[in-house]
Amino acid sequence: MNAGLSAHHQQLARRKREAITAAATKLFLERGYDGTSLAKIAQEAVVSKSTLFKQFPTKAALFEAIVVEYWEGGPGPTAPVPRTGDDLGAGLSVIGRQYADLIGRPAMAALFRIVIAELPRFPELGRAQFELGKLPYFISVQHYLEAQHAAGTAVVPDATSATNQFLGLIANYVLWPRMLLPDWDPTPADVDRAVDEAVTTMLARHARSADKP
Repeated sequence: MNAGLSAHHQQLARRKREAITAAATKLFLERGYDGTSLAKIAQEAVVSKSTLFKQFPTKAALFEAIVVEYWEGGPGPTAPVPRTGDDLGAGLSVIGRQYADLIGRPAMAALFRIVIAELPRFPELGRAQFELGKLPYFISVQHYLEAQHAAGTAVVPDATSATNQFLGLIANYVLWPRMLLPDWDPTPADVDRAVDEAVTTMLARHARSADKP
């Protein structure tokens, strides 16, 4: 019985947290970060102020939680994970599609818009977006390429540069046009093609000579 109650309470807490982060994102976009109070977020999320303050004592803590949540909201627990030593092209295809799915979500575009709009007055938002969101994701891909290089299944002497190029090729098609073009909505086939082109470019540069396309 207690276990059932505990699971129920955890589910309620999770729903309230989701409502809070969704309301905060909406209000940050509409009113700006500075123009949005925690009290207004609580009202929009239909939760008590004490409930919100218990989870997020400051607006900065709430924004940081949103960043982490969005960047961890990509591949689910059943998504395939590329393994060191496996075919480089297949591994990059998995990573590329996971990344395209992540940054192609409207929520991710919304997060970038908030940061860009408020950066001059609140540079800490940019640091949170970079250090808590993009950087950990970047490092995970970098480590994959470093491991492939160490295993001899790829030639990647500069994994930092290679990671930047690979993710940049995908983001330049999937995410950045959305910042300027409200109607930018590439089809799944278009996104797949962009990922395939990025993988082909990486293989041309980093595959072993015997494996180059």
